[in-house]
Amino acid sequence: MNSQNGFLLSFIKYGENDAVLHCFTEEDGFQTYFVKGIYAKRNKKKALLQPLSMLSFTINPTRGNGIPSVSRFELVKNHDMYMDIKANTVIFFISDFLNQVLRHENKNSSLFFSIDEFVNELNGKNYQCHLLFLITILKIQGVAPLINDGPYLDPETGMFSISPSHHLFTEEISAIWKTALCSENLYTTKIHSSLRKDFLDSLLVYYHYHITDFKVPTSLEVIQQIFE
Repeated sequence: MNSQNGFLLSFIKYGENDAVLHCFTEEDGFQTYFVKGIYAKRNKKKALLQPLSMLSFTINPTRGNGIPSVSRFELVKNHDMYMDIKANTVIFFISDFLNQVLRHENKNSSLFFSIDEFVNELNGKNYQCHLLFLITILKIQGVAPLINDGPYLDPETGMFSISPSHHLFTEEISAIWKTALCSENLYTTKIHSSLRKDFLDSLLVYYHYHITDFKVPTSLEVIQQIFE
């Protein structure tokens, strides 16, 4: 048996009482685990199945190519954000997003700790932190835009240019990108509430160009309601 800390990204009920968990772990990157009996009536651990909760898993050794099974798991950190409707909407979106983007990711300490940092920001009621967290992922993956003097970001080339190349990447939106990319702590970047929807749309366009097989998360419509 071995222990493993990981962020829960998604979970699917399997049969009457069991579940399959998708997690991003500190030591092994993206992992799928099988949990037996989690939905049994007397099992109180199902309350710990919250998206982006950090859990400590005890993993049984596997035989062949089977899914590793969890013998027990505990909550590593307790957060108040799950009681906050706005924060819950952000959690739902980001966990959905990461479940797709990190599906083939191996061990990556920078990504693991960036998720932890994002969760702490959200727990502190920074309701725009998910927008900046998506830029953090691009930086860690090595596909963030390159900074130069141009006022307009070209999402396809990842370069700033003299003239606009995409209707979403206005001078105002491009300036937010540049500020975040140049900031020592990008979470201090201020994004006016009237620009957050367009900025998120610009992020999704950029991901489409630079992340293989990227698809817009199904939870986009829910997160957009925050900006109405």
